[in-house]
Amino acid sequence: MEVLKNAPQGWPCLVLNADYRPLSYYPLSTWGWQEAIKNVFLHRVHIVEQYDQPIRSPSLTVRAPSVVTLREFVTQDRPPAFTRFNLFLRDGFTCVYCGSDARDDLTFDHLIPRSRGGRTKWNNIVTACAPCNLKKGGRTPEQAKMHPARAPRRPSMHELQAIGRRFPPNYLHESWMDYLYWDVELDSV
Repeated sequence: MEVLKNAPQGWPCLVLNADYRPLSYYPLSTWGWQEAIKNVFLHRVHIVEQYDQPIRSPSLTVRAPSVVTLREFVTQDRPPAFTRFNLFLRDGFTCVYCGSDARDDLTFDHLIPRSRGGRTKWNNIVTACAPCNLKKGGRTPEQAKMHPARAPRRPSMHELQAIGRRFPPNYLHESWMDYLYWDVELDSV
């Protein structure tokens, strides 16, 4: 990961909750500069940090926001939606059978196959690489002698956020660093 001193292309703006924590770590909660400016004028956010880049209109010049915080706290304790992305995030983008992290090759696997009445729910779906999914086929883990490394369950939003911290984006702007906490070492450029 790279820490940039100059504004990244497009001047993305880090969006923080009212408690100065990111709304999301993975994907990192950012807005384009246009959305950030709009929300400043609608009094939905406070500007915390700014780029040196001026934004000009016929009657006004402002600096592009690099970090904003919401004026009202948004609770993060709602149950996460069952999506492909959230499932892969729950399982750390790795196959629960062999441990490979071939992100381009990940699939859903029903522990109890759909052909046997298995439902598409948090506690019956795991992340599997394509070779493991094909090997298991339409069998149960017991029949295939393939058991997941961890039992599937519905994660909380806080758990997904914690897991997301293991996957920092390719770049961060230096003005964001005081508001982000990663589980990896960062190299400053």
